[in-house]
Amino acid sequence: MQKNCNFQTHLKYNFLLKLFKILSITITSLLLIVISFLHYQQFPIYEWEFILEYIKDNRQKEDFNSIATKLGYDENDKLLIIHADDVGLSKSVNESTFESFKNNSITSAAIIMNTYEMEEGLKFAVENPNFDFGVHLTVTSEWKYHKWGGILDKAKTPSLHNSVNNFYWNKRKFVKNADLNEIKMELQAQIDLAKSMGLKPSHIDSHEGALFFDPNIFKIYIDLALENDLLAFVPIEASMHFNGELEKPSNAVIIDQFHMLHGGTKVKDIKNFYFNVIRSLKPGLSQIIIHLGKDEPELKKITVNHPNFDYRWRQKDHDIMNSKEFKNLLEEYDVKLISWNDLKKVIL
Repeated sequence: MQKNCNFQTHLKYNFLLKLFKILSITITSLLLIVISFLHYQQFPIYEWEFILEYIKDNRQKEDFNSIATKLGYDENDKLLIIHADDVGLSKSVNESTFESFKNNSITSAAIIMNTYEMEEGLKFAVENPNFDFGVHLTVTSEWKYHKWGGILDKAKTPSLHNSVNNFYWNKRKFVKNADLNEIKMELQAQIDLAKSMGLKPSHIDSHEGALFFDPNIFKIYIDLALENDLLAFVPIEASMHFNGELEKPSNAVIIDQFHMLHGGTKVKDIKNFYFNVIRSLKPGLSQIIIHLGKDEPELKKITVNHPNFDYRWRQKDHDIMNSKEFKNLLEEYDVKLISWNDLKKVIL
């Protein structure tokens, strides 16, 4: 009897031990997957409060009915901004953006003020004031062989730069190292340069979303929009920063549905991604952010060893957005295209 009891206890112990091992392996694997995802997306993984809020999906909604009514639409309409990032990155990015504006394929774009071809982008924007341009505030430099730093003298903003005076290549390093006063000085300098060259920007947004993670940096971004009488693009995930300490001003526009190709997307799947976005679009204020360009030597050189947002993605974005098929789809699903300038007229 005693032996049988001991045997059963031994079996139970082995069972519990195996169960514990399985649970430990499962939990560890899940944690590794979450950390890998956050690392891949360049979330500042030391900011656990932000991550927990992101996971909880604690987000605000834009007062869409008010905006829609002011624009002459109603609450059931699907309003969409098709926005081209990275103007100034290269000549082919500029060329593709200019073509897309002229073809009514995009409704908005934003210029990086730190790049080598930004003057060409600004010249086009100033000569074509009917097209909507914003300032693509930039504090990171992600390309391996195509680097830039700030507008200001590097001695004034040392915390924003690495040992060779370029911006940090990823968002985590920027958030971890940057001084708040230096951030504001550099971003204001970018806005001032755009205005001094004749641009009347409609809005500001953030290259790689680097200004959206840390609440103190996000506040600088919102303050700059207020101080410069500009709209501020706010993806709905970043709206969690509007709390008791930071109230949402009217010029901070929360985009209810924000769509952009995610890292790892295969070129063959890009068309389906955009078409599915349009088919599943809900009433409200939405934005598709695209990255235009063409399959040519300059852009190939810039984007080498960087499969996300490389020349193939950008050529595909150009081809899809300028296609009759995509424009027919917008009509079929009764999507109303608007711009940041349209929003600025009714908000500011």
